[in-house]
Amino acid sequence: MKRYTKIAIGAALGTIGGYAYYYFVGCASGTCAITSSPVNSSLYGLFMGGLLGDLFHKEKKVEKQENEGNN
Repeated sequence: MKRYTKIAIGAALGTIGGYAYYYFVGCASGTCAITSSPVNSSLYGLFMGGLLGDLFHKEKKVEKQENEGNN
């Protein structure tokens, strides 16, 4: 459950960050594929934030007991 919470928080922050980038920096000429539209910018931020949130997930190491040679 914690993994998905971190991804959701990262995605939400990324969406806000993407829109903020469009609003404050943006691309007035319309030639920039991502920053010329608030939807594109927000979606890009959503995906990047979700990926970044997933980086902070620790996987539990499960040790396998190999008994093949010990029989």
